[in-house]
Amino acid sequence: MQKPCHFYMLPIGGTATAALAGLLHEAGERVSGVDSALYPPTSDLLAEVGIPVRLGFDPARIPADLDEVVIGNAIPRTNPEVQAVLERRLPYTSQAAAFGGRFCRGSKAIVVAGTHGKTTTTALATHILTEGGLDPCALIGGVPRGGRPWRLGGGGWTVVEGDEYNTAFFDKGPKFLHYHPHVFVVGNVEFDHGDIYADLDAIMAAFRAGLALVDASGHVVANSGDEGARAVASSHPRVVWYGLDPKAALSCVSFTHEGGALRARLRWCGTEFEIATPLVGRHNLDNLMAATASALLAGLDPAAIAAAAATFPGVRRRLEVVGAAAGVTVVDDFAHHPTAVGLTLEGARHRFPGRRIVVAFEPRSLTAGRDLFARAYADALANADLAVIAPVFHRGRLGDAVLDREALAASLRARGVHAEAPDDATDLGPFLVSLLRPGDVAVCMSSGDFKGLPRRLLGLLGGDA
Repeated sequence: MQKPCHFYMLPIGGTATAALAGLLHEAGERVSGVDSALYPPTSDLLAEVGIPVRLGFDPARIPADLDEVVIGNAIPRTNPEVQAVLERRLPYTSQAAAFGGRFCRGSKAIVVAGTHGKTTTTALATHILTEGGLDPCALIGGVPRGGRPWRLGGGGWTVVEGDEYNTAFFDKGPKFLHYHPHVFVVGNVEFDHGDIYADLDAIMAAFRAGLALVDASGHVVANSGDEGARAVASSHPRVVWYGLDPKAALSCVSFTHEGGALRARLRWCGTEFEIATPLVGRHNLDNLMAATASALLAGLDPAAIAAAAATFPGVRRRLEVVGAAAGVTVVDDFAHHPTAVGLTLEGARHRFPGRRIVVAFEPRSLTAGRDLFARAYADALANADLAVIAPVFHRGRLGDAVLDREALAASLRARGVHAEAPDDATDLGPFLVSLLRPGDVAVCMSSGDFKGLPRRLLGLLGGDA
């Protein structure tokens, strides 16, 4: 019997690295890792499967018996353990290359890409293929409710979230270039990640490079209603379009929201069928159609897809209700790109009709904290009744390019939206409580942990945090 390989995850706490750790562990390999700190849900998931984790980077404590170091894209070249790995000439790779080589190369990979919506689409496609009996392997960039962000599988299919962000400090190309796509999904293409991409053309070039990797029998699945997706996919010889366009291969005849669920009538190869899933918002119609098109190409029939979609549990931190207290419903959400922020708030209107929507938004990423999207964020946050704009997380790294929060708040007030931009010393929990009233829905939006704001807020309101 072959001895298990020892993979050392540096770091291990990110969703993608933790998911890869879980997959390797379930595949019978030995896995350990290190990080500066761990937070739920990944800390809980790693503990649940028994993967040992050390806190605090220390070159002296790098395992002597490792076979490969897996380096995540959140770790810089200056990290002391990275320096030791390089100095000792230890074998290393990236998270994306390790996953692609082990779990994508020998299977039919569905790579779900796009500026936003990737996580929900990946989780939904995984759920549909699983319920449809295809037993997929999967790596999801978020945690499905009641589940894990990975699935080992054994049916010859892999579903993976195709991140356009860079792979590692030694590999500045997008992660999805490592995933050997059989189906490449392009949900939308907009400018994002201003810290690594110069402009929209640079992002489009990255997506086109991903499409070029689709094997000869594979397909590109693309959103006909998105300008960026059309621009990058229109020249591909095997593109399958989805959207409201009646000429699309998978077209939406009609859709509505009923009882907190999205319901649609779709047409595929001349046949119409009904499908519903417990998601809300126009953006989730696109996500549903992308997952459906992928499942159809994988060989599932519409009835099986519809039955699976109806039981989709959703993804954590996507309009996730944390709890309710004092008549206020507290919601946690990951949206950070302005398009995603606006669409998510529109979805909140469908989920909580007739209620006042109060959003606390943290410009967390290096792109969100720039003034580049100031006007777009004003358009997005105008979908709320009251907006609180938290301090820019990376303000010290952005210099003169930093987002002017007070100007953004003033722009929202000019549109009739009550907007606040409290100073850095303000504790947002009590500040929000002072603004809330019974019947409100408080949506906390950040691509990070927001200092635990959703659960802190719930506790301050008198709920069980």
